[in-house]
Amino acid sequence: MIFFLEAAPFEAGKGVIEAAKSGEVDQLIHQVISMGMEAGKSLLLAVVIFVVGRYAIKFINRMVARMLERRNVEPTVQSFLKSFVNITLIILLVIMVVGTLGVNTTSLAALLASAGLAVGMALSGNLQNLAGGIILLFLKPFKIGDFIEVQGVSGFVKAIQIFHTILTTTDNKELYIPNGALSSGNITNFNKNDLRRVDFTISVEYGTEVEKVKQVTLDLIKEDERIMQEPAPFIAVKELASSSVDFVLRVWVKASDYWDVFFDTNERIYSEFNKQGIKFPFPQLQIHQ
Repeated sequence: MIFFLEAAPFEAGKGVIEAAKSGEVDQLIHQVISMGMEAGKSLLLAVVIFVVGRYAIKFINRMVARMLERRNVEPTVQSFLKSFVNITLIILLVIMVVGTLGVNTTSLAALLASAGLAVGMALSGNLQNLAGGIILLFLKPFKIGDFIEVQGVSGFVKAIQIFHTILTTTDNKELYIPNGALSSGNITNFNKNDLRRVDFTISVEYGTEVEKVKQVTLDLIKEDERIMQEPAPFIAVKELASSSVDFVLRVWVKASDYWDVFFDTNERIYSEFNKQGIKFPFPQLQIHQ
């Protein structure tokens, strides 16, 4: 009987403890479920914002492109501004998504600011390219469609972006030239002026009449309407080489006609000189005993 009286309070206390533990577990499970639901909502909302944001960025990019076209903004400026707007919108979208996931954007901004010096040093090349792109935008040494020569390469300007300028070579290769190098290096723009001078070197064998060479060449030049008569074509003896008499021929054409005139004139000179009996030289070596 005494044993029963002593065991009853013990069993009752054990039950209270188990009930308390059971309540804590239930509360913990409830908290975990609540946190999971909140995290799921945040994650779902972040996904929705990302998807909607991507469509919004595409829509805004199209609107900006149409506005620039309606205002007849130069293609060079259009390319730069569209690239800048697109990158800015993407950065804003990333900040919104990170904030939706519960990351303190204020702390993130402070962290980015404190790391700005290190990032700036690491990205000094890109910052230089950005500054170079702005310089190219305002100074306008070339525009889209121009044929330029820079950094030992040449091609047609396809696009001017924030960090790079894209060139298309004559054999259809794409070259990405950093804007920093472009803004601080030498640039040869073959389309900046409306007129270009085409230079030819014509070699004939010794004994050929100088006046005959001049007259035949000038007659050919007059027949080509693409070659301008003002400034007047120029031809003269350039050099008495080891195996040939070299003439220099200079004519002026529209920049767009440069290569067509260059190749056509070479072919016509070769054909006409053969008809007129004007012979071309070849290397000769005389040995005396």
